[in-house]
Amino acid sequence: MSRPKVFESEYRFCLILWEHEPVGSGELVRLCGEQLGWKPTTVYTVIKRLSARGILKNENSVVTSLVSRDDIQAAEIDELVEKKFDGSLPAFVAAFTKHRKLSEKEIDAVQQMIDRYRVLNRDDNTGDEKDKKEKHMDSEGGHR
Repeated sequence: MSRPKVFESEYRFCLILWEHEPVGSGELVRLCGEQLGWKPTTVYTVIKRLSARGILKNENSVVTSLVSRDDIQAAEIDELVEKKFDGSLPAFVAAFTKHRKLSEKEIDAVQQMIDRYRVLNRDDNTGDEKDKKEKHMDSEGGHR
């Protein structure tokens, strides 16, 4: 599945949807009116637009998301890193940390993520190497 593109106003709408789903479209109109100051026609236009793009569904006037908050955020980060940092995650992190002081707790959390990724990546690569060796043996008529 391709990464979903959601614009800022659509994202604010999705935040309301994720918090209340499944939600009736009438209730969604009321919530968006209260929280975003939107008119009903605006809400129904956004529902239709996001539905057409496969981000949500509206069945029997009940609206539910088809794309998670994590997926939307990942798409935004991917686009930001690609556009502004030529796809370089280290350049993004360097720019981010240059202008923002991280607490010890945040540094520890980031380090734990890196360590977890390293272990998972190592396990994935180990499995890939084993598969490659087995395929190589098969192609040479070897036995397992």
